[in-house]
Amino acid sequence: MEPFTFVSLGLYFLVMLGIGLYSFKQSSTDVEGYMLGGRSLSPKVTALSAGASDMSGWMLMGLPGAMYVSGISSAWIAVGLVTGAYLNYLWVAPRLRVYTELAKNALTIPDYFANRFNDTSHSLRLISSIVIVIFFTLYTSSGVVAGGKLFESSFGLSYEMGLYITAGVVVAYTLLGGFMAVSITDFVQGCIMFVSLVLVPVVVLFDLGGLTGAAAQLSSYDADFLNLFIDASTGQAMSAIGIISLLSWGLGYFGQPHIIVRFMAIRSVTDIKTARKIGISWMVVSIIGSLATGILGLAYVTKTQGDMQDPETIFIYLSQILFHPLISGFLLGAILAAIMSTISSQLLVTSSSLTGDFYQAFFRRDASQKELITVGRISVALVALVSIYLAYDRDSTILNLVSNAWAGFGAAFGPVVLISLFWKRMTRMSAILGMLSGAITVLIWIYAPLTINGQGLSDWLYEIVPGFIICSVTIISISLLSNQDDKLVLETFDEVKHTLDQLN
Repeated sequence: MEPFTFVSLGLYFLVMLGIGLYSFKQSSTDVEGYMLGGRSLSPKVTALSAGASDMSGWMLMGLPGAMYVSGISSAWIAVGLVTGAYLNYLWVAPRLRVYTELAKNALTIPDYFANRFNDTSHSLRLISSIVIVIFFTLYTSSGVVAGGKLFESSFGLSYEMGLYITAGVVVAYTLLGGFMAVSITDFVQGCIMFVSLVLVPVVVLFDLGGLTGAAAQLSSYDADFLNLFIDASTGQAMSAIGIISLLSWGLGYFGQPHIIVRFMAIRSVTDIKTARKIGISWMVVSIIGSLATGILGLAYVTKTQGDMQDPETIFIYLSQILFHPLISGFLLGAILAAIMSTISSQLLVTSSSLTGDFYQAFFRRDASQKELITVGRISVALVALVSIYLAYDRDSTILNLVSNAWAGFGAAFGPVVLISLFWKRMTRMSAILGMLSGAITVLIWIYAPLTINGQGLSDWLYEIVPGFIICSVTIISISLLSNQDDKLVLETFDEVKHTLDQLN
């Protein structure tokens, strides 16, 4: 590894830890400051923090790898994601920001669910917390896997050492600064990702002789790579079910705690429109850059007859081949930025749930602010260790790990969040049964030894689709059978609607 590359990465690590120390001094005096940044995020920090924590290592490794293997048919994922993200800003963000503050100042998603339905039994809080811990531990593991692959392929370190370095730096600044550190580092990391995902495909395109040269190289390799309706990895036409599966990734946005918690933390509901413009613009450019990196990377490897063993490392390969070591270090830092931004967000949300929704709710209701912050920091470290353990499975692909966790949250939480924000009659029991039915459907779809047309259920149709549908139908059916008669719930819903009407 070139000294210049080490210098770039060393500076990156120092900046992240410096932000953690700064945030530690600014915002960790109480639980709301540690878990939600005191609801003081600016629109630009909210937007880039949501985007960076959303995209993770799969943006620079998983998605380019899918494009490298399957061709531009993988772009259907991008269409679904951009649509889902836009609707999330439009539908969920303003209502959730107002609702979580008016409904007893909810600081976590389980908090919101419990307060929205006045759940004194704590059953809804418990179930939603269990879903968060299970799926986020899996999700966090995908980021640690990406870090292990990065350090192994780029720095000559062992895969296992890469796992510990990646998790260690993230845990350090998350432990120190909490939500504010995570959000500010996400903003910086989002900027780094944006520049890198523009720079790499543009340089590759020039090296190939423009669009004409790139198309010629791909056609000489396999013309199917340029067909939106053919999966180049199999040579088969994309079925309607296959396209629906890819587009349905957008459904996941409504239920991702690490993304929608940013909406709860923005300083004002009136800032959400600005955050939406910034966030969607960032996302469109970044995701096009990610797709272009994969397909143009294939053209470059074909032209140069390069040795590409793991498609998910195509961004790393191009960074090392085409750029000066100092720039290469910056680009590798972009991958770390993508990985760390998501891991830190997921660690913090899981920690928040373990602290507020388990420890305080069931064991120490009168715990001091200092004690809760300490428990939160211990939770961060414990979840990170479990994620490292799961990441020891070297056969795990980043995109598969992410897709499973994304579907779990999308199906279990998505319909509950959406319907609870818009329908007064939704009941506590319907939320509980809907959440359970969505999560269980996803797990059955992934692990049940059943096939359709010779394919496993998950290979035939992305598990988020049946999970989201079953959860929605359960919520609506149970709510219609049991009328909402809790006076406090109805009054709070009307207060939220009145507040939003005044703002509009």
